[in-house]
Amino acid sequence: MMKNLFAIVVVGMLSISAFAQDKIAKIEFKTDVIDYGTIEKGADGVRVFEFTNTGNAPLIITKVSSTCGCTIPKKPEAPILPGNTGEIEVKYNTQLVNPIRKTITVISNAETPTVALKIKGEVVDPKKN
Repeated sequence: MMKNLFAIVVVGMLSISAFAQDKIAKIEFKTDVIDYGTIEKGADGVRVFEFTNTGNAPLIITKVSSTCGCTIPKKPEAPILPGNTGEIEVKYNTQLVNPIRKTITVISNAETPTVALKIKGEVVDPKKN
């Protein structure tokens, strides 16, 4: 009797842990590169990376950072439920006249915990032509 009870408990524990491992958040971006193209100094520098949680657990984005202070990313504060979409807003300082080549790092609880997003383009000063 004790052996049977022990076997039932062990099988139950294994199935619970296996079930828990199946719950995974997955982040899928529509694109991982945003091309600003050629924009004028002082133009709107805000762009949005759209993504979907294609997993079966809530997606929690814990940190979004940029390679420099000229690019300010903004992450969603609330968890993104399975099947729902979210946005990471990126604001580039278009007062800087130069090529844009920046990386935004997204850290989350997703199956792929670190994702690198890129922005590119060029800011020009129309008064200098």
